[in-house]
Amino acid sequence: MAADEGAEEISLRRDRLLAALTLIAAVALFLAMPFALRAAAPVFLPLTAAIVIAIALVPPLEWLERRRIPAPLAAFLCVVGFLVLVNIALASIVVPGIEWFRVLPERIERIQSNLAPLLDLYSSLDRFLNEIIGQFAQGSGVREAQTAAVEPPGSIVEVLATSAPSALIEMFFAVLVIYFFLAGWTRLRRGAITSRTSFGGAMATARVIQEVVDDTSSYLGTITFINMGLGALIAWGLWMMGMPSPLMWGGIVALLNFVPYLGPILAAFLLALGGLMTFADIWMAMAPAALMIAAHTIEANFITPLIVGRRLTINPILILISLSFWGWIWGAPGALLAVPLLIIIQTVVRAAGKPDIAGFLFEHGTLTAHQDPLHPPR
Repeated sequence: MAADEGAEEISLRRDRLLAALTLIAAVALFLAMPFALRAAAPVFLPLTAAIVIAIALVPPLEWLERRRIPAPLAAFLCVVGFLVLVNIALASIVVPGIEWFRVLPERIERIQSNLAPLLDLYSSLDRFLNEIIGQFAQGSGVREAQTAAVEPPGSIVEVLATSAPSALIEMFFAVLVIYFFLAGWTRLRRGAITSRTSFGGAMATARVIQEVVDDTSSYLGTITFINMGLGALIAWGLWMMGMPSPLMWGGIVALLNFVPYLGPILAAFLLALGGLMTFADIWMAMAPAALMIAAHTIEANFITPLIVGRRLTINPILILISLSFWGWIWGAPGALLAVPLLIIIQTVVRAAGKPDIAGFLFEHGTLTAHQDPLHPPR
């Protein structure tokens, strides 16, 4: 009897030690993963974006397969349709945007005249601060730091010439991942379910896969529909105001609205800059930004909660954390992927359950889920 109790005590200590080592390894992996993702962004960014897009395209793929279209052909049609829509959206934004950048130096004078009162106030404060800093610098003998002049790129062509090859390779890689993911989706899902050793495990796997697809595709589809409506409303309002390229501005608003909180702020700032470049009156110049703020306020507080509903409602704190995390790792593309990735992670965690780490370390938990009632842990 004593030997059995001693063996059980050793087993419990071994389990607790293994749990502690597992926790330490998980913490180390968690701390190292962001730096690895950031360093290997050319690989992980297109791969992650392709997986998210592929998951969102699963419903149309399954719709085509139910019409007895072969999986490779259905996947090809989904990829081609997605690329066509993306190219149309980018063309409506990029082509007019190049013209706006071209005339920006010519409109600096108009922007300055509109902002003359604010610029005068800023100049007065700047001179005052420079005088104070100069007096302190003379009294303390601080010398101005000598910096080496770095010649900026001469044109946008130089920037594209250095970045375009890698960008094209990453885009081609992402398209291939999307196609092969969709072409083998049915086989991949069937293999993941049938590889389970129990009926309960198979059902749980099927439920997790279906929830990830439903939540991700529902969120992206619904938000895309809402953002397109918001962009169309902004474009119509700008057209009524007489602002050039209203479709471009509507596309910019729709694209930036995929980034919660930060995207609408940037869109309002760009519309204010465009208004200052277009209109001579300061109040008329601020009207596009005011329209954006009013429309986004109504959309974010009434329309989106009504359409999205409670099922896809996410804690704002988690959204901000996800935005800061993925934005720090991958920049603007990471910010666009932040919310879909958060939905996928939340769905998997909700279906799989949360591990009782504290119970492993500080209570009577072990790595085994079932305890013998005749031999409770000490």
